[in-house]
Amino acid sequence: MPTRESATSTTGEWLAEDGFAGAGKVACLGVGTEPQAVKSTSVPVVSARAAIPFLSGLPLFIPNGSSLSLFHSKIAIFGSEGLPSLMQKLKTAVIGTGYLGRFHAQKYASLPESELVALCDSNTEAARRVADELGVPWFTDYRQLEGLVDAVSIVVPTQQHYAVACWFLEKGLHVLLEKPITATVKEARRLVALAREQGCILQIGHLERFNPAVLALDDLIDEPRFIESHRLAPFNPRGADVNVVLDLMIHDIDIILNMVRSPVERIDANGVSVLSKDIDIANVRIQFGNGCVANVTASRASVKTERKMRLFQHDSYIAIDFQNKCLEIYRKGHDEQYPGIPSIESERHTFEQGDALMSEIRAFLEAVRCGSRPLVSGEDGLRALETALTISEQLRKKKEKVS
Repeated sequence: MPTRESATSTTGEWLAEDGFAGAGKVACLGVGTEPQAVKSTSVPVVSARAAIPFLSGLPLFIPNGSSLSLFHSKIAIFGSEGLPSLMQKLKTAVIGTGYLGRFHAQKYASLPESELVALCDSNTEAARRVADELGVPWFTDYRQLEGLVDAVSIVVPTQQHYAVACWFLEKGLHVLLEKPITATVKEARRLVALAREQGCILQIGHLERFNPAVLALDDLIDEPRFIESHRLAPFNPRGADVNVVLDLMIHDIDIILNMVRSPVERIDANGVSVLSKDIDIANVRIQFGNGCVANVTASRASVKTERKMRLFQHDSYIAIDFQNKCLEIYRKGHDEQYPGIPSIESERHTFEQGDALMSEIRAFLEAVRCGSRPLVSGEDGLRALETALTISEQLRKKKEKVS
């Protein structure tokens, strides 16, 4: 068996030398790498911290410094086609069984790749109610879950995000954390670093990224030059622990940052309190280093619900209706509608309503299972929080001046 040092530098040839090679029969786990079957002794193997005998002499590779204890019930076997199959279900739990936490629990309970083993809430009645509905044990202290789970959803008030997520990550467990990632940038940076150190998946619950209309944008976005978004909703006390920027606008901030992929250079924000003591309506102009400008509006004091975004690129205009799962695309045509002015060609796509939360949780479990980067990573959550808190601070200062 190669030493740790040789295992990290050698390629697939040593598998045959040690008698392990065999038609891609390799168990592969890892963080930050795509699992791949070894189909011949000439195919390089990902860098490994260790390779140990497993399953009648087959080796188990643990890439990127992960430890076996992190994957005690998450072993995926890759056959000659390179497709994973689970030996065991992932043991899952939900921390926080309020309005949204209940939905998380229902999804985990219904998924074949998940075994919902427990629920936890400091409110005894809330924990018991959902646990009885789904027929699983419940706890009032999340620390009682040590040794019972592989991955958790954390759906607690924002101020508790850091403490709860930190405890699970320190235990080497994978975390789906509701947005915003934390209450402060310092806390968010620590969680991101901790997840990296522990080789754990940290996914942030920016649910709008799993909207099929947003997913369809991947092949359409080139280099946005101007973006405008409106997110309006009636007041809901469930989000009143934070201002409208952290409650609603952060969804659009996350999507826009992911589209533009350029440093934020300038922010100009204005907002007012209407129904709560905090900012309920906000408008912000974000200027990026590549010249793109985003004009973002959010309100939780509206009589209607509206979630729309439109963006302009050098050759196209795209309108997204998040609520109705609709995408309209307008492009320059080959003909002219006026001398020197191109015609406009349009197309419209409407998607099934689907279940964004189910898609989000499936993606999280898949990231855990395959060691792949989640669609909405901790780094994404940190970036969105940094921008949202900069906006919030600007709004706070302006509010203090007025009062």
